[in-house]
Amino acid sequence: MRLRVSPKPAGAYPFDVVGLGLNSVDLVTAIAGPLRPDGKHPADTMLRVAGGQTATAMATCAKLGWRARYVGHFGGDENGRFSESSLAAAGVDVSTCRSLPGTKNQFAIIVVDRHSGQRTIMWQRDPSLRMRAADVEAESVTAGRVLLVDCAETEAAIEAARLARRAGIPSVIDVERVRPKIETLLGEVDVIIAAQAFPSAFTGVADLGRAMHELASRFDAALTGVTLGADGSLAIVDGQEIRSPGRPIDVVDSTGAGDAFRGGFIAGWLASGKQAEAGDLLAYANAVGALNCRGLGARGGLPTAREVDALLGGAPQRP
Repeated sequence: MRLRVSPKPAGAYPFDVVGLGLNSVDLVTAIAGPLRPDGKHPADTMLRVAGGQTATAMATCAKLGWRARYVGHFGGDENGRFSESSLAAAGVDVSTCRSLPGTKNQFAIIVVDRHSGQRTIMWQRDPSLRMRAADVEAESVTAGRVLLVDCAETEAAIEAARLARRAGIPSVIDVERVRPKIETLLGEVDVIIAAQAFPSAFTGVADLGRAMHELASRFDAALTGVTLGADGSLAIVDGQEIRSPGRPIDVVDSTGAGDAFRGGFIAGWLASGKQAEAGDLLAYANAVGALNCRGLGARGGLPTAREVDALLGGAPQRP
């Protein structure tokens, strides 16, 4: 099934995709087994890496060959400088971001079980990093063919999505949690891609399939989808379910797989344009998310377009 909305034409905008939302700096450590209460665990690896939902999705798009811009706030500390420079090194434009003096950048500690690839995350975010609606500049968020927002700061995301809609630019949301004004935000976007727990948390319907249909019926999104980890993804398009299986991969760390999925979805959408088939976009996104699990950290295994094409065994999707 084809989506009823499509990215703006190639060449008409300075960027292919703009993302407004979170960035983070993560201390990632890998241990031989699951965490034990009061236990001591020798770590075979400790790395400081860059992450964050929207920042990682933009890095994914850039790695796949698309012109990406990130819009957000960085802390004025060394971690903020590290996060900003990591995005710039990945080829993501950060020229409209703000660095906030006296503010610590978002930071997380991630413990990865080497055996299973599962992880435990502890994070901290300074309230001063908050982006408000008044911080959103139209020229910045409407500079791309597609807009991505996450759900961390709903007021700013609502403003960005509304500006994009007025400009005829389609938008995608990465939504993980029920937050104040989330219903308003969901009503302003064209593609909803939720974390697995969100549909039931939002609708109150325990069964995921029923919760997905309920979520899709409440909003006018062209696609309402959910990521399912190793099981792939499920989406509703015009009332019909589209299931896309996961891609088997030797998992090192699943951190950032969902963020890479969303970046992969947008990359596939940009490549397909008006001919975009929902099933093909989900398969491409699943492949990108799976390949990212090959390395430690949110961006440790981000693939090139050639690697995604090889895993899919199909026609190339690249700029």
